[in-house]
Amino acid sequence: MPDNSNKKIQFNLDPEIAQGVYANIALIVHSPSEFIVDFAAILPGVQKADVRARVILAPEHAKRVMLAMQDNIRKYEKQYGTIQMQGEPRSETINPFSGSGNQGEA
Repeated sequence: MPDNSNKKIQFNLDPEIAQGVYANIALIVHSPSEFIVDFAAILPGVQKADVRARVILAPEHAKRVMLAMQDNIRKYEKQYGTIQMQGEPRSETINPFSGSGNQGEA
């Protein structure tokens, strides 16, 4: 069986997708077979968030994304300094406007 570990993956990025979407809140849920991450945008003082993108991952891929994010945050902080967070992160929902202790819903 050939060794595919050294092959580079080429990504095709559609111009519309390349524009990206803004999200400032994420909701993560899981089942035994998948993780679902909803990225949404919410305005301060508003109790409704509009989901902008949904990503569905197999558990192994979810863990790979987590490890890649940890690595990239470490590199970012080494280059630009520590990322300051207000308060403690929430368990499943990260809401940047939750200074009052209210947790947003997506």
